[in-house]
Amino acid sequence: MPIRTAILGYGRSGSTLHAGPIEKRPEFELAAVCDIDPEARAKAFDRFGCRLYTDYHDMLAKEDLDLVVIVTRSSQHSQMACDCLEAGKNVLVTKPWALNLAEADQMVAAAARSGKKLLPWLPARWGSDLLRLRELVASGAIGKVFQVRRSEFTLGVRFDWQTEKKYGGGYLLNWGPHLVDQPMQLVGTPVASVYGEFKQIINPGDVEDVFFAVLRTEDDVTIVTEFNIGAKGLPNWVVQGDRGTIFVREDEIEIHKAHFPESFDVSSYRNKVDVEVIRERLEGDRYGDNMTVYEHIARALTGQEPYRIELDSARGLTSAMDAIRRSAETGQVVRLI
Repeated sequence: MPIRTAILGYGRSGSTLHAGPIEKRPEFELAAVCDIDPEARAKAFDRFGCRLYTDYHDMLAKEDLDLVVIVTRSSQHSQMACDCLEAGKNVLVTKPWALNLAEADQMVAAAARSGKKLLPWLPARWGSDLLRLRELVASGAIGKVFQVRRSEFTLGVRFDWQTEKKYGGGYLLNWGPHLVDQPMQLVGTPVASVYGEFKQIINPGDVEDVFFAVLRTEDDVTIVTEFNIGAKGLPNWVVQGDRGTIFVREDEIEIHKAHFPESFDVSSYRNKVDVEVIRERLEGDRYGDNMTVYEHIARALTGQEPYRIELDSARGLTSAMDAIRRSAETGQVVRLI
């Protein structure tokens, strides 16, 4: 039997990132769409011929659903997820799954009470860059990693709800689930302290369009992460180890491997180190292939394997993002451990 699915919020992301794999993967059947916008509902009906709703409570009461995919404004995620869980539905919540740790804990508690699955959407954990970097780090290609930088840049200006605090806008909540989470996953140890800064440079509204943060893990690895206003060209990743450095620019990887001499001349100012440069090209989506992610979701919902995004892990990301915000507001380092 197909997984009967509803999309709650059929906007840009709901109609593309989620409707696409639901439409194409045989494990799913799109049973309903809920959206307050009549034009969005009309597009959904033309595409799927599914039942349409303007009130998700009405949809939950009338539809026999296996999964509700929540793709609404960020400020709506937590309450909607709790309501869907309490109605006995499994829930997939787009990023950010919650505005803060308190909302995340409410959702986790609702999932525990209902016995249904709560699935945070973090597709960048399937990103081709992260997967390849994990392989390289695990192989010892650059020795022991001591610092990771993850960055994205744009000069684009936006005018949608993401520029307004009341809707859960701002680039930390929008981009943090990629740019904070990926290096945390690469390093793999809990964050001990956080320093963050916000700026509003070119976007309208009342929230940041730049965030910069330094996270230090409990084993003393430094993570530098930022979304910044600027032209593309700088590396998206810089992974530094005691035997080399890895640079990632879009889909290009450069691995700089240091070859130290067999013995050092301690009287010399600096010993010569030979550096080998290996270049690769990434295959696949840097933010995760949605078809692959939905294949995994289907297997998780049917009990064939556990969902890869554990709730404790998603909660840890939210905790780190909360700390970035508190630090930016106070100018102080926030300690988590």
